[in-house]
Amino acid sequence: MYDSVKGFRDFYPEEMGARRWAMDTIEATARRYGFRDIGTPALEPTAMYTDKSGEEIVEELYSFEDKGGRSVALTPELTPTVARMVVAKQQELQKPIKWVSTRPFWRYEQVQQGRFREFYQTNVDIFGSSEPDADAEILAVAVDMLEDLGLGDGDFEIRVSHRDVLSGLLESFDADVNTREAIRAVDKRAKVDRDEYLDLLYEAGLNYDDVEAFDDLLETGEDDLDELADRSETVAGAIENLRAVLDAAADFGVRDRLTLSLSTARGLDYYTGVVFECFDATGEVSRSVFGGGRYDDLIEGFGGQPTPAVGFAPGHATLQLLCERAGVWPEEALSTDYYVLQVGDTRPTAARIARDLRENGHVVETDIAGRSFGSQLGYADDVNAETVVIVGEQDLENDEVTLKEMDEGEQVSVPVDEFPGDRDRPTFADYK
Repeated sequence: MYDSVKGFRDFYPEEMGARRWAMDTIEATARRYGFRDIGTPALEPTAMYTDKSGEEIVEELYSFEDKGGRSVALTPELTPTVARMVVAKQQELQKPIKWVSTRPFWRYEQVQQGRFREFYQTNVDIFGSSEPDADAEILAVAVDMLEDLGLGDGDFEIRVSHRDVLSGLLESFDADVNTREAIRAVDKRAKVDRDEYLDLLYEAGLNYDDVEAFDDLLETGEDDLDELADRSETVAGAIENLRAVLDAAADFGVRDRLTLSLSTARGLDYYTGVVFECFDATGEVSRSVFGGGRYDDLIEGFGGQPTPAVGFAPGHATLQLLCERAGVWPEEALSTDYYVLQVGDTRPTAARIARDLRENGHVVETDIAGRSFGSQLGYADDVNAETVVIVGEQDLENDEVTLKEMDEGEQVSVPVDEFPGDRDRPTFADYK
């Protein structure tokens, strides 16, 4: 008997039915906006991650030397891969490029609520537009996706900020600040105790008086942003861009779902503009559900022409936690439209009925194990068949089959030549 590897999960049919519903819903939302599906490899050169994040990132990767002596890694995220793909065909691709992809990723990290070592997420990205409308469309897709999953008022909030507001505020202090480390500290603001958070800002180069002053600035509300704009041209430009994105989001119909939160930082270094994170509005799901933002420098960093980009990546594990908390995650149960039950030597007719029903798009099972009548009926109940079509020798002698509705237990005989006929969804009621 073997156990599964820690941080990796099995999904049985009942679970996969609910997961498939979520994946299909998310992808359908993106496709309505014109995002096109792509497929990407599970392995990439390890250097693609170490060049971007340093050798220490190897500790978080599933990396190894393949049989050809190449250092490769299971992909921990999609953004470097899609950047590589854009660079490879940059002159051929029509701009803006709008891609969507759902697939697994792998990171060797601590397993915790909503976080596994193998995890699934859907990436939604736009390349080739620096307009605020592109940021707003990404936010609109995120909101519509959540609403299409059944989430509504009071279920989630999307907190929006701008990386250049943070970097500009840090640079406005008379100190030698490591902006990268300070922004990482801000990203941990709600994840560690306050003293540890303030110490991280101090270690990044702010003195203790400036640490408190900077943290106070993060509480600035939307109505008071002009006061921040006076601190530097960087901050003023970022606020102008942030407001333009929020104005565009209003036209996209999602402004009321967005909350200004200057303490929203996103820990990844490649973000360059507007950033955002989705949270459970009740706080029951204690960590970020997903996040995203603008990363205008990444394509150039991979050797391509300067190309603005913006996107987000909902993780399926945390989305499931949010949907379960809100009571919109579907019941994890099998679903079958028809079970065609055979009694005696009736396979040709049973097979014809099953084929006709499947051609109409229904989920249909029939006996392939030589079961008895009772065993077949029990199996039909186990797979939650709505209707059982009983094809028996005595029925066929009368040119009939019997329909049995499993919920009510009622049944009716119908002419075999009329079933299923041209009805898309023939039911018991059609023949009563």
